[in-house]
Amino acid sequence: MGGLVEQAGGPTLSAAEGLARARSAWEASMLESLDRLRPALQARQPSRLAELSGGTYAKGQVGLTYWGRPVTISFPALQATYPEGGQALPTFDLAMLLFYLSSADGEPRAGKWISYRELPGGLFYHQAFQGYSGDRLAHAFGASPQAFTHAALALGGTSLPELATAAYAFDPLPGIRLAAILWLGDQEFPAKASILFDAAAPHYLPTDGLALLGAGLTGRILKADA
Repeated sequence: MGGLVEQAGGPTLSAAEGLARARSAWEASMLESLDRLRPALQARQPSRLAELSGGTYAKGQVGLTYWGRPVTISFPALQATYPEGGQALPTFDLAMLLFYLSSADGEPRAGKWISYRELPGGLFYHQAFQGYSGDRLAHAFGASPQAFTHAALALGGTSLPELATAAYAFDPLPGIRLAAILWLGDQEFPAKASILFDAAAPHYLPTDGLALLGAGLTGRILKADA
């Protein structure tokens, strides 16, 4: 899979430009990958896919929660919609959901937080991911932790006081938990922020997909403060 992690090299881009380019590259690669992924998923039992992914299965549809919203994935067509209005999800989100279903193995959450560098293959691209995620949060909220807290709570974040005063957990998909953490700066050290992953996350998405979920969480927090 090509995408976010491949943007570590090349010309220096702003975080927003780099993320937009990475998302575009990942979506293009997904269009090719979906042609191979669909037959493999169609050959599996949808009820078993639902079980392993933390979803439900009824009337030919797998139900999941995606960024807090119910979605349904039809079988065997493998189309994703928001059931409340019947709106189809964009290709990017459909690809994310299908790769999630393909990767999910039912592993329970570990209850242990790890950084991007600790994900499979994540060490080399950690700096790029930090630029797309934690550095953007630190820049936006380093002088305003109250705004960070307000945005995180508005998105349904759950406080994680054991990690930091300003730390919140989010569940973009049933098997994947992310944490956004802001550490305040002082006269000697600037503010710092990070996106962390429950250690079981690689059982549900490849590292590239997890990078995009983490960058997506960053964007949602920034948008909630706008």
